[in-house]
Amino acid sequence: MDEQYVRKLEEAIKKFMAPLEDIPFPIAIKAISGYEVIAFDKNNADDKTLLEKLSEAAAWAGENAKNVGIKSNRPNEVGNYIEPFVKNALIKVGLKAGTPRCKSGRRQSTGYPDIEIVESKDRVTYLECKTYSLKNIDTTQRAFYFSPSEEGCKITADARHLVLSYQIELKSPGVYIPVHWRLYCIESMAVQVKHEFNTDNRQMYRKEALLAEGKI
Repeated sequence: MDEQYVRKLEEAIKKFMAPLEDIPFPIAIKAISGYEVIAFDKNNADDKTLLEKLSEAAAWAGENAKNVGIKSNRPNEVGNYIEPFVKNALIKVGLKAGTPRCKSGRRQSTGYPDIEIVESKDRVTYLECKTYSLKNIDTTQRAFYFSPSEEGCKITADARHLVLSYQIELKSPGVYIPVHWRLYCIESMAVQVKHEFNTDNRQMYRKEALLAEGKI
């Protein structure tokens, strides 16, 4: 293969692998889903009512989770376990909340967003559940991510996008409790894209590449 061509190809790959930074969240959502991110308007009557219900649900879910305790060996997984508390609380305050459907129509728990709230055909809100600790809330530690996926995309409507996050503390070994909650609108958030190289089983487990094997 021509050496000059190889060098150009290597340089092109280096540029391709460089992260794309400071992408407005609404643009990223529009690109992967085709749907708009609707800004939360604190002066809008319907949004005010929604905020009141979300705040009530957030407090109720937090109290319930605090009383029960969340068992987890890893603090970064507590956010997954608090989601059912939040869903139940949303329903308790009168909101129609559930696991979002992906474009195929099936409900999918994994991936962004966690919860879909439907007030009417024209009023949809997506809610992501997170947890944090005070020691890392102001750091560059990754806290939010979503992957482009045409088939598995769970965003199927123009909607508001919000994050409900709970401050957690360790109550006893392996048991965490929420002590504070915060609700954020994220339409002004910036995101970045990091590329990766990947392959499949067929390519990796090639017979001609096998060096040794043995029974156990």
